[in-house]
Amino acid sequence: MSKTGFDPADASLDEIRALFKELPGPDLEAATSAAEREAQLTKPRGALGRLEELAGWLATWQGRHPPEMRHPRTAVFAANHGVAARGVSAFPAEVTAQMVQNFIAGGAAVNQLCQAFDADLRVYEMALEQPTQDFTQGPAMDEGACARAMAYGMMAVEPNLDALCLGEMGIANTTSAAALACALFGGEVSEWVGRGTGVTGDALARKTDVVAEGVAKHAHLTDPLETLAALGGLELAAIAGAVMAARLARTPVVLDGFACTVAAAVLWKVDPKALDHCIVAHRSVEPGHAKLLQIIDKEPLFDFGMRLGEGSGATLAIGILKAAAECHAGMATFASAGVSTAASKPH
Repeated sequence: MSKTGFDPADASLDEIRALFKELPGPDLEAATSAAEREAQLTKPRGALGRLEELAGWLATWQGRHPPEMRHPRTAVFAANHGVAARGVSAFPAEVTAQMVQNFIAGGAAVNQLCQAFDADLRVYEMALEQPTQDFTQGPAMDEGACARAMAYGMMAVEPNLDALCLGEMGIANTTSAAALACALFGGEVSEWVGRGTGVTGDALARKTDVVAEGVAKHAHLTDPLETLAALGGLELAAIAGAVMAARLARTPVVLDGFACTVAAAVLWKVDPKALDHCIVAHRSVEPGHAKLLQIIDKEPLFDFGMRLGEGSGATLAIGILKAAAECHAGMATFASAGVSTAASKPH
C-alpha cells in the first residue's frame, strides 16, 4: 500500500511502530484562520459552545479553512472472537455474520443513521469463519495477524473523506475490549467489565472471570501493540490501523463507543498525541468507557445511554459536525452584516 510504504499482506508490527514517527501534527495555519473567523461571526464569542470548538478541530485536522462536512464515511469492521465460546455474551457467535448481512440489506440502525446524514457506509468482514483464539489459553492473534489486520484497517481511508466515523461488530468484543483496557491501563477488572449485549447474573460473573484470566495470562507484556495482539480482535486491530491511516491522510476521526475507543487507546498508550485528530461521539453505558475517557482526556459529544456499537453513535455525531461546519462557514461576520460589535468599555 503506497500510503504507508508496505504491503498489507506482509505487514509487521515493527512497520506499524515506524509509522508513529510519520504522524503529522495539527495544521496551525488552518487553526488560526478558523479562530480568526470564529471571532468575527455574528454572535457573542463562545455562544455556540462546542460547535465552535468542533469547527476549529475540523479545520485543524482537515488542513484547510473553512472546514467541510460534505463527504463523511462510516466504516464498520466485523470479526469473531474465540473467547465467545466461554459464554461471555448473550448472543451466539453466528450473530456477527447475521448482522453483517443485515448491514448489507440496509436493516440496521447504522444504515438509517447514514441515510439520515447522507454518509457513506462501508462494512468490512474480517475472516468471520476464522475467529481469534481464546485469549485465556494463549494470544488471540499472533503478531503477524495483528499487523495485517491493522494494515487492512488502513485501507478504509480513501482520498477526499471529510471525516471517518469508526465502529465495530463482533460478538464478545466487549470482553476483549475490557481485557485490553485493563491490561493497558490497570485497575480492577470489575471496573472495566460491563453487560455488553445484556449479560447479567452468573453470565456477567463468568465474563468478569474470563477477562481476569486473560489479563493474568498476558500480564508479562508491556508493549501496547503486543498487548493488542494478545487480547484484542481483528476488528479492534483494524480500527487502530484506520485511526493511524486517517492521521496520515489528514482525515478527522469520530470514535464510537467502548470497544472502538479501546482500540484507538492502544495508539494513545504508544503516543498520547496519536489521537489528537479524534473525537469521541458518545459515552457508552459500558462502565469502562467513562473510566477510559478520563484516562485519554476525551469529552464525548453526548450521552444518550447508547450501547449498540456498529458505529451508531459516531454516525449520529455527523449531524453535529455538519452543524458546526455550516455555522462556521455560512454565518455572516459583524462587518458583512453591518451588525455592531460589543460596546467598548466606558472611559
